Amino acid sequence: MITKTRCANPKCRRLFLPDPRVKSQRYCSRRECQRLRKRRWQREKMETDRDYRLDQMESRQCWREQNRDYSRRYRANHPEYVQRNRLLQRGRDQRRRENLAKMDESGSLYPLSPGVYHLIPAKGDLAKMDAISSKYFLIPNGYPFLAKKDSIDCRPSFGLGCATKEVAAHDGENHRSS
Repeated sequence: MITKTRCANPKCRRLFLPDPRVKSQRYCSRRECQRLRKRRWQREKMETDRDYRLDQMESRQCWREQNRDYSRRYRANHPEYVQRNRLLQRGRDQRRRENLAKMDESGSLYPLSPGVYHLIPAKGDLAKMDAISSKYFLIPNGYPFLAKKDSIDCRPSFGLGCATKEVAAHDGENHRSS
């Protein structure tokens, strides 16, 4: 007696009677299930069989040579495709731009961003009332030629490979951060 088998297509999962001539039938006869079976077989074949992969590449190349203007005709006949592709390309370009390094921006590499800070020295749990206003410029260690020798401490700060410059101290003296 032939027992029913569940289709291997996760979207189908119907019970079907397998063909007795096909010993390992895992997909039902519905068109979408057969297409999925063929796609999976082809993907596996492309990954494992070098000769099959080379034949497929040659076949695609031959088709492209015989149908050189296919893409141009398709875009001319499908303006909605062209519009959708433009919108999607803008999104891809935007994501690519977000991942590019900018020459004038340090991003979140440094725990301290350039700016004016008011430093209040603390002793124990009490803070003193006299604040020190300081301005910090972050300059990467690879660029010591950008800094004047009398105003830059070229030692790395925060262990991140950048030097800091302190300007405008409380009483006219330069104070180094610790």
